Amino acid sequence: MKILALDTSTEYCSLALWLDGNVLCKEVLAGQKHTELLLPMLQAMLAESGLALTQLDGFAFGAGPGSFTGLRIACGIVQGLAFATDLPVIGISTLEALAQRIGANHVMAALDARMGEIYYAAYTQTTDGWSIIQAPILCLPQHIPQLPGGRCWVGCGSGFDQHHELLSHLYSNNLYRIEQGCYPHAQEIARLAAPKLLKGLGIAPEEAAPVYIRNKVALKENER
Repeated sequence: MKILALDTSTEYCSLALWLDGNVLCKEVLAGQKHTELLLPMLQAMLAESGLALTQLDGFAFGAGPGSFTGLRIACGIVQGLAFATDLPVIGISTLEALAQRIGANHVMAALDARMGEIYYAAYTQTTDGWSIIQAPILCLPQHIPQLPGGRCWVGCGSGFDQHHELLSHLYSNNLYRIEQGCYPHAQEIARLAAPKLLKGLGIAPEEAAPVYIRNKVALKENER
């Protein structure tokens, strides 16, 4: 199974090539230059691997939540590549990719959603992958849902970086530690996508879509 995965959901731009369990990775702190950086990175990765796009088995992308523009870039590029090669596509939750990046048994993932809010989800690792304990939501950090007790949860993501003190206090009873500086990466997206594509769970490129969760990108004047 050969999969090309990409993520542009944050200020980082990352690519990963899954080659039957081995992974090649490239990443750069792109800021707002994902579009101009991504395709040259892709060409360099394919040249390094000696593969053509037609030799791949599918594509994966960070579907969200995250930057609205970034999610559209990743989805659009994957759709174009998949249309050109007639290959399946699969979108992977950026919050689940965060959990995969940490690799602890119980993970709370939170991304800074701006406007004082966070994108939040919680997962428990099983033999078959990640079990969703709290599905991805958008909320104020002070309104995060409580989770089952008796577990040592690890927090990660820019939401925990931005609201470290508040979230540490709210989860003080069952928060084991907070991993700072974590962000979604194409490497974890590839690892999560591989078993799904192997099971034939990929979709046609025209069906691929970002998962925004939020339906607006800024507060109105009377909401500030």
